[in-house]
Amino acid sequence: MKIRTYILIIATLLMISCASEKSEQKEKAKEEHSHHDHSAHTGSSNSKSPRTAAMANIGSNHVHIDYSAPSVRGREIFGGLVAFGEVWVTGAHTATSISFNEDLEIEGKSIPAGKYALFTIPGREKWTLILNKNYEQHLADDYEESEDVGRWEVIPSNLEEPVEQLRFEVLEVDEKNGLLKFAWSETGFEVKLSVN
Repeated sequence: MKIRTYILIIATLLMISCASEKSEQKEKAKEEHSHHDHSAHTGSSNSKSPRTAAMANIGSNHVHIDYSAPSVRGREIFGGLVAFGEVWVTGAHTATSISFNEDLEIEGKSIPAGKYALFTIPGREKWTLILNKNYEQHLADDYEESEDVGRWEVIPSNLEEPVEQLRFEVLEVDEKNGLLKFAWSETGFEVKLSVN
């Protein structure tokens, strides 16, 4: 009888300990996100296209974009520096990457958790957003369409104010929905993100 009582007490203490540990892990993940060291993503201060990041939690899904951020510096960007109709790294230098720790719906299409290259094909009337398995590329030199995991047509908009330095944003709208936003020069677009 005493042995059963001891076993019951030990089992109860273990369950309480596990529940407490899970709660602590969730809090730690939130704290790590809020104190995330952006300097780890920033290149040399002398770089004309510093490495930076954009991120947010949508529910418990951490969406993280790592990219190089070139500036306009008086240049014609779209249709000039960035050609229409060609696959673009959507930044500078190495491929822009996007990662998420849980499956994510992008404009209604479910993409498995993981890390991907984020490319675009800019156009005058519409752009194509691409997620590709090969996120370790220089520019789009090694881009292979066969490695794509998803493509979406997006309609660009004219920004009210020009944006000097290329910028991505990930925004949580509510526990289930978010936005991925891009802006550079006079052009921007946004894509709907959602979690189950």
